[in-house]
Amino acid sequence: MNKDLFKVIGFTFRNKARTKSFMVTTLIMAIILSIVINIPYFISKFSSDEPTNIGIIQADGDQIPMQLQQYYSSQSEPDISIKLYKPQASEEANEEMLKELISEGEIDGYLVAESGESAAFPKFVYKSEDNMDFGKSSQLEAGLQIVKTQIVGGQLGLSDEQLAQLYEPIELDTMQISAEQGAGTVGEGKTEAESAMSYALVYVMIIVLFMGIMVSGQLIATEITSEKSSRVMEILITSVSPLSQMFGKILGMFLLAISQISIFIVVTIINLSMPHNQGLLKDFDIDLTQVPVSMYIYAVLFYLVGFFLYATLFAAVGSIVSRTEDLGQAVMPITFISMAGFYIGIFGINAPNSTLVEVTSFIPFFAPFIMFLRIGVADPAVWEVWLSIAILLVTTYVMGWLSAKIYRTGVLMYGKRPSWKEIRKAMKAYKF
Repeated sequence: MNKDLFKVIGFTFRNKARTKSFMVTTLIMAIILSIVINIPYFISKFSSDEPTNIGIIQADGDQIPMQLQQYYSSQSEPDISIKLYKPQASEEANEEMLKELISEGEIDGYLVAESGESAAFPKFVYKSEDNMDFGKSSQLEAGLQIVKTQIVGGQLGLSDEQLAQLYEPIELDTMQISAEQGAGTVGEGKTEAESAMSYALVYVMIIVLFMGIMVSGQLIATEITSEKSSRVMEILITSVSPLSQMFGKILGMFLLAISQISIFIVVTIINLSMPHNQGLLKDFDIDLTQVPVSMYIYAVLFYLVGFFLYATLFAAVGSIVSRTEDLGQAVMPITFISMAGFYIGIFGINAPNSTLVEVTSFIPFFAPFIMFLRIGVADPAVWEVWLSIAILLVTTYVMGWLSAKIYRTGVLMYGKRPSWKEIRKAMKAYKF
């Protein structure tokens, strides 16, 4: 049996890996992944590194334009540059002059002071031909806020030291902990950086597991149904046992999925290692060592068990369908179940302690998504995690046993899709 099993594994892997659809799909996904990783670099090529030049009329006795200019000129690499101009005969003449400066390319826009609700500080309007991007708009607001604090602080008689204390930013760190005393939780709390990396790992794990289930499961069911519809199954069944066939196809597809994932990981590493992306890694503070080793172990465990649970179901359903045209409808319940687990995981990541998330983490068809989510972004008790794993392992074993019996009887049942009564009757004659 082992010899036949390895033969089926090797044949399935080689047969699918050499298909044009697999190679083209892998190539397209690798290209898309490369483009997504390099999007920030592409965007930077379309944006100018030159600071935005903003013109302001410097009226006599007006401190705001001068202080705003000093604020930005004191920065090492300012994104905004303030240019001061003498006032003209009227406000209309001021605006005409500033518009002419825009048309000449000397400035990108200008600030106009208007009467606001506060008597201490006017309201400003930025005018330009192009809309200012959000980042520079926020910087301009921050600069005006600093100038306002300086002016109001001076009016109140605050010293430079007192103003410096006002400018000093607030430091706030977050840490995820367990409030249950002696509950035996999985972790001992996570810092903000550790939580961010755990969130990222959970997202990646949920998406990779869902894609693996959907793509590989459909391939398993499609291959079995196509072999059955072309009567090739009748030849295979005489040389290889049904059990070796089913698990050989599942393991072959699993190796194919792992190979594809490995290719994507290599593509990701290559793109992130490029010189123009080194700064991006530093900005995002990506450090995989901040994720506990146990998280990687749980990720592998839940991926493996979840994959094989759904793969056996797809194999069983594929064996009872005689035509590939009917396969989509037959696997729809399994697809909906996996989609439910995927969406609960994605939307539950912001509410890991909700009742829905806690309950579904013990349902075996959802546990690979949901319990790993709880481990990553919450702190469940150890007994909860292992109870979920135990239920998942038992369910996978039972589903594998049941799917093998269905496969053994289903692959030789042609014509209309057999009823469950017919399948049960045929299964009674098969012992393994």
